[in-house]
Amino acid sequence: MAKPSSTADISAMSFEDALKELETIVDRLEKGDVALEASIAIYERGEALRAHCDKLLRSAEARVEKITLSQSGEPGGVEPLDVED
Repeated sequence: MAKPSSTADISAMSFEDALKELETIVDRLEKGDVALEASIAIYERGEALRAHCDKLLRSAEARVEKITLSQSGEPGGVEPLDVED
């Protein structure tokens, strides 16, 4: 599988693509069949992918709204979702 080599391309990746590549990196590192220098390089890319996924998740959480109910139980509107840090 061809891997993009720069972190700049990570910013254009979808969450799903970044997560899939991150899972591949974790699998390779867990198997231990990667040379030391290559391990360091893919670990660094994995960190960049993890940060990108985290950023995308936080962005999605910020856009999620929760429905508020009136006293009669009917939907009364929406408000921002309270996200714990």
